[in-house]
Amino acid sequence: MTFTTILFDLDGTLLNTIPDLSQAANGMRQDLGLAVLPESTIATYVGKGTANLVKRTLSNNPTGTQPDQDDIERGLSLFNRHYHACNGRNSVLYPGALEGLQAFSQAGYKMAIVTNKPTEFTLPLLEHTGIASFFDCVVCGDTCEQKKPHPMPWLHACSMLNATTQQALAIGDSVNDALSARAAGITVLAVPYGYNEGMDVRDLEVDDIVTSIAEAARWADHRKTEYQEL
Repeated sequence: MTFTTILFDLDGTLLNTIPDLSQAANGMRQDLGLAVLPESTIATYVGKGTANLVKRTLSNNPTGTQPDQDDIERGLSLFNRHYHACNGRNSVLYPGALEGLQAFSQAGYKMAIVTNKPTEFTLPLLEHTGIASFFDCVVCGDTCEQKKPHPMPWLHACSMLNATTQQALAIGDSVNDALSARAAGITVLAVPYGYNEGMDVRDLEVDDIVTSIAEAARWADHRKTEYQEL
């Protein structure tokens, strides 16, 4: 069976959003009297949603104390205020991402975003970066009852696009993407330039590693050609 549907993670896969996320996280820390953190440190906290990002950012403090739920809720409110102000301002497409999206689109694939980012940030970000029109469906961190690493978001995207899991190809950058797509029974590719919480993407259980979204499009086309020759 050939692929009909391509499902993309967003942060770390299509877009480098670390500059904006770092600005918002450090804005939150400054509001709370904490020192700013290096962008490279905050990058290792990205991938499991904004609440987790806030919790891990607040956990990095001089006393080593862990934030309680009230701390997290206050931090999340501050983070959201800062992120609304800078979302998309400094986020950029990774090399090969636009070419890959264009290639998938021209080949007639249905495409969706599957992200843990909340809807209130995802949709404006897609518009700001000029890629919203590529996608037939957008599944955000608050779309389903569960978010990645649960398989539900991938399965929901397949359902919305009338595709079986065998017809879908997932592309991501993290262990969250690999575990959840694999649990959904979906073929999964990984890109090596994303966040993955500081871990080596080569350690992930994926079907292949591609250097860019453009290469992923060529990978899918090659797979389609092989199937047609059978």
